[in-house]
Amino acid sequence: MKIMSQQKCIFFFGITRFDAPVESTSYTLAKKLAENNQVYYIEYPFTFFDKLKYSQSAAFKLRIKSLSNNKGIISSGIPNLYIVALPTVLSIHFLPEGQLYRRLLNYNESIIAKHLKKIVANNSLQDIVYINSWVFHYPNIARYLKPKLSIYHCVDPVFTPYDAKHGLVSENILINQSSLIICTSQQLYREKIRINANTHFIPNAADIVHCVQATNPELPIHPSLNNIPKPIIGYFGNIERRMDYELIREVALKNRNMSFVFAGPIEKHLVPDYLFDITNVYFTGRVPYNEMPNMVKGFDAAIIPFKRTMESSTVFPLKLFEYLGAGKPVIATNFNMDLKTFTDDLVVYCESAEQFSCAINEALVVDSVQLQNKRIELARQHTWERRAFDFEFLIDKQLAIESKLLDVKEINQ
Repeated sequence: MKIMSQQKCIFFFGITRFDAPVESTSYTLAKKLAENNQVYYIEYPFTFFDKLKYSQSAAFKLRIKSLSNNKGIISSGIPNLYIVALPTVLSIHFLPEGQLYRRLLNYNESIIAKHLKKIVANNSLQDIVYINSWVFHYPNIARYLKPKLSIYHCVDPVFTPYDAKHGLVSENILINQSSLIICTSQQLYREKIRINANTHFIPNAADIVHCVQATNPELPIHPSLNNIPKPIIGYFGNIERRMDYELIREVALKNRNMSFVFAGPIEKHLVPDYLFDITNVYFTGRVPYNEMPNMVKGFDAAIIPFKRTMESSTVFPLKLFEYLGAGKPVIATNFNMDLKTFTDDLVVYCESAEQFSCAINEALVVDSVQLQNKRIELARQHTWERRAFDFEFLIDKQLAIESKLLDVKEINQ
């Protein structure tokens, strides 16, 4: 889907680094917006503590080199997309919330803003659209940058103790200062619109071209699955706090004839020891996103076993449409029933381990080429191209509103 609006200069402040091994909402959307606009993807800054920790890493050295040689610009290899590395800032998260923290945060933000203003001046940029994509720990950049339009892209709740320590205050500042709020889930939308009336909902999507490779007969199955017995019930993504480990245990023990594979990085302090003792549960470790089709091709069914909590009700997981785009049966818990609106009857949402087990068994029996094609077709309706189109439509609409308001203000003066 081609966006027909006039090209804009977009500063996109993203939570994820461009060369991170995982696919992210922020960087994926920035890439899609760059197809029709000039996009500067601003990376989350390293602190002095990070500098000590990562000083010998290739990623850190690349960014330091760019700051000295290329004024902070790293080539993305993608037309119209420029990666902006930021100067190192003070490590202040350890401080309690209060005046000292806010004063030092303002100092850090002034360092970031000064660097961005240099990029604006060096490249003669005008009429910037500024998007803060869940970088709520730096809420005041737009105040320094004075863009034509300021947007907060809310992709997750501020939930973990680390994020909430300062993030609850900072996100509230960000929401109030932004002209436009765009949320990736309906629950986030319902929460944020109470604070800022100009809040909208654009869900996550899938890279259908990438996902559908899993249906290619010539694509090899990921080698980590070679010695795992079929049928394989698979999960692709982080093994972390949202997972319902007790449900996983019950379902795995009830279905000893199946292999339950979890492909992704493990937050071991969150995963109960008993899962590692179940013989038909397998952990592959991190799998690069470019190998996702190989992995998912080896799944006979795909699962999203998240706990039903206040946090998970805000989640619109990328893997939902990635699984569907690969043609796989999808069984999920009822962690966010807003998702049912987008998946017709092609995803089963379960209340209990018993229902989850029955749904897996039924999916293995009734799966067909016809159902696989329906899933892929559904995923084609939820692509990043469509999301970028919707995103830019809201940007253009808000720019038009801001322009009219400016005209009225000038007339009244």
